[in-house]
Formats: sequence, C-alpha cells, structure tokens
Amino acid sequence: MEKILVIGSASIDLVVTSPRRPQNGETVLGESFIMVPGGKGANQAVAAARLGADVFMAGCVGDDSYGEAILNNLKENGVKTDYVKTLPETASGTAHIILAEGDNSIVVVQGANKLVTPSIADEALPVLKEAKMVLIQQEIPEETVEHVSRLCQKHGVPLLLNPAPARTAAGKVLDRAAYITPNETEATLLFKGMPLERALEANPNKLIITEGKNGVRYHDGKEIRSIPPFPVEALDTTGAGDTFNAAFAVACSEGKNLAESIRFANRAASISVTKIGAQGGMPYRKEVDQTLLEAPE
Repeated sequence: MEKILVIGSASIDLVVTSPRRPQNGETVLGESFIMVPGGKGANQAVAAARLGADVFMAGCVGDDSYGEAILNNLKENGVKTDYVKTLPETASGTAHIILAEGDNSIVVVQGANKLVTPSIADEALPVLKEAKMVLIQQEIPEETVEHVSRLCQKHGVPLLLNPAPARTAAGKVLDRAAYITPNETEATLLFKGMPLERALEANPNKLIITEGKNGVRYHDGKEIRSIPPFPVEALDTTGAGDTFNAAFAVACSEGKNLAESIRFANRAASISVTKIGAQGGMPYRKEVDQTLLEAPE
C-alpha cells in the first residue's frame, strides 16, 4: 500500500434534491434532504483509502456533533486521523448543496477549515516526508497551500494541487506542484489571459484539465491528448472531481503512466456519480479494476 497524505477540508454536506433551482426571491418544493460527510480533503482521503492507499489526513473539525461524525466516517473508511485536530468552541465546516437539473450548486461555509494553518501541516511532516504523494485543495487558507508546496519541494515529495474552489494561486505554488488538476472554469482563472491550449503546452505532463462529459485533456510533451470519459447515467456529480483526484494520485503512486492514471481516475469518477452524496458512490478498488477489464480501450 502506497502512503498518501491529504491536507485539506472536512465538512458535513447538507444535500437537497429539487426538480429545478429557485430563481431570485423564489421558493420551490424540494424532493429530499440528507446529511452526509464531505469536504474536498475528506472526500479525496476516503476515495484514496477505498482504492487501496495507506491514507493519512491533516485538517480541522469543530467540537460539535458534525465534527464527531466527520472523524468517525474517516476512521470507518480506513483513513488515519492522527493529524485531524478538533478545535474547541469552533463549528465544523458545512457545504449546502442543491441537486437539480442534472447538476449541483454548492455554497461552502468554511468553519474549522478556515483554521487549517501551516502549523497543522507541520505537525504532519513525519508522514509528508514518507508519502508517495501529497494532495491539497483550496477550501483551506491560501497561506497553508503555499506552505505545503514549499515543504513538498524541500523534501522531494510530489504535490497534487486540485485548485478548487476556483481562485488564483501563487505562481510559485503552480511551479512547485507535480500535477495541477483544474476543471475548465478553474483553469481559465489560473491561467488568466492564456488560451487553455497554450496553458497545456506550457505545462506538459503536469496540467490536467477535467472537462466533465468531454473527458480530460493534457499535453504529453508532443501534443495535446484527450482521454474520453466512461458514459454513465449521472445521479449526483458532487464529489466526482474529488474521486478523480484521489484515483489519479493512487494510480500515479503505484507507478502507472499518465494516460493509464487518467483512465483509472476517469473510471473511478464515472462510478462515483451513480449514487447520492459526495462519498456515497465512491468506488472500492475491486470495482474499478473489474470494470476497467470489461471496458474497451
């Protein structure tokens, strides 16, 4: 089992399904409501653990019932929580999600995730030094993302930067990352003023742009390549990107080449959207391996 460290957010998702989104000032009747564990960091940690990695997570939760539920869920999924701190008199993070018209809309309240400081990353340094890959996202403070990028560079550990939610990132962070995995919207913000084709050419085998139903694009050093998705009937796309990132990290850590790692990640992500909840459909390794064997090249 390859060791992976995830530094990031952990929260509870409050999910409403509705036939359509309300317009400004409008009230609509929803169809269902559930509360499930989420947060981009926790999602990626759970997905990587289910896919067979030895996963540690570093982050923060509040001293409330949500925080307790988050920790219990991580442990039940095989994620080691030695570096997840419970903060007194602090609310855990929440994500408020509307599922409607085949897609999702999300409002994130950071809560304890806003307090994932560089010192939290420093506490996890013993694991970071031994990790095959470190995963980080942008639901935690920008200074922490920058600090982790320096730690990874110093200790020669590959960093996977998932620049979501979309915000600008310091150029040094982009330079230090081994892989950058934005969707189209995030890539446009990261490389403002540069056509995405040019951004791909300037970051060969590093910039990996996920494009939903259109698959994934990257530059292999010679040309732009596109890896198609696996067609499925999507029920809930929440967490698909997190599943992709975790699966990609697992595959890379195991020595798969870039194209193989993206295909593995596409397969895992396609399975994840067939159930409700960010973590609800995240697959286990056996399911991904078996369906890849059955799928045409």
